[in-house]
Amino acid sequence: MRLILATVALAALAACSGANNASTSKNTTTTTTAVTAAPSPVPSGQVVKIGIDLPLSGGDASVGISTEQGALLAVDEAQKEMPRGFTLQGEALDDSVQGVHNPEQGVSNVRSFISDAAVLAVVGPYNSNVARAEIPVTNAAGLAQIGPSVVADNLTIGPDAAQLRRANPSLNTFFRVCTTDSRQGSALAQFARSLGFKRAYIIDDNETYGLDLADRFEKDFANDGGSVLARDHLAKNTQDFKSLLLKVLAAKPDVVFFGGVTSTGGGLIRKQMFSVGLGKIAYMGGDGLADLATVAAGQADGSYYTLAAPNAEKLPAAQAFVKAYRTKYNADIGPYSANAYAAAQVAAAAIIRAIKNAHGEAERAAVVANVASTKLETPIGPISFDKYGDVTNPVLSLYGFKNGQSYFIRQIQLKL
Repeated sequence: MRLILATVALAALAACSGANNASTSKNTTTTTTAVTAAPSPVPSGQVVKIGIDLPLSGGDASVGISTEQGALLAVDEAQKEMPRGFTLQGEALDDSVQGVHNPEQGVSNVRSFISDAAVLAVVGPYNSNVARAEIPVTNAAGLAQIGPSVVADNLTIGPDAAQLRRANPSLNTFFRVCTTDSRQGSALAQFARSLGFKRAYIIDDNETYGLDLADRFEKDFANDGGSVLARDHLAKNTQDFKSLLLKVLAAKPDVVFFGGVTSTGGGLIRKQMFSVGLGKIAYMGGDGLADLATVAAGQADGSYYTLAAPNAEKLPAAQAFVKAYRTKYNADIGPYSANAYAAAQVAAAAIIRAIKNAHGEAERAAVVANVASTKLETPIGPISFDKYGDVTNPVLSLYGFKNGQSYFIRQIQLKL
């Protein structure tokens, strides 16, 4: 039995831009217009699911797929702990449209998960602007959502975050196992100054993640004695940056900072810097540039980025995960594979507790409560959440590019 609460449905629709009927290369999702109330408990002897919403095609696929694989590995391994009669499955949907992560497609995906009573939690999305569109929908439905990589500060704290939870203002359903934009931007500003950079030119992609990241870098770089020469916002789908880069060249920076991701201009800007005489100028950004070499290849050299996650390869606690991932997928882990594994671990543990405590049934409300009270050892360290849904043990990793490959510089344990 599924009750449709009209007032909640209207709140969810008002908070979001609405779903579309876009099809991607990986899946076709069905738009649901007012599925917001929690479905009946899943009875014993049935399949339960963790939904996974990530960009799995186009420009973000290289990071999206490796993130998906981390989550699916955790789901597979959690099956060993499932109560008798229950099967745990992961169901992944692609939120890319025409090669780029798409908030409306993300909304369509989570509505598809909400309409499936077997889905008790969601891992994802990857991008902050997609999360901004999805959170009002999952909040209205009371469905736990755990982000492995979404770092915009105002998804969890402040008046903007409150607006995302208007349907259930007293209920937090969104959590993340990564740190935030402000901490990435601050760490990058400090690193830039430690390298002796004094003159920064800032460009952002005018999206939630990129704006937040660039704002914090700009503020902290200036506060630490650096000079911000200028800042530009990109128009969506721009492919030719020559005129912008000639402007950058005239300003004579010693570092160009990009707030955004590779697929929204970060890759092409770095590649085109070489054609206007900026190839020897350092390039810097957040975790959105982790896949920079997929576009810029060897021209990525001289670039730096942070990850809002530890380097799992360097963590003793993560070695079993790294080995299992390589065995299953015959590939090295991606930048957020371990985070996605941890997010799915949290979801699975919350589902298992809900089933056991309810003596063979599972409800979404119980899963949300269990996620909120999580205290769990994972490959990326101990996971617990504060009252806003932010992880209490955040870690950043700093990387650079050399010979077209990323290399690890150091890990930063953040103090809250």
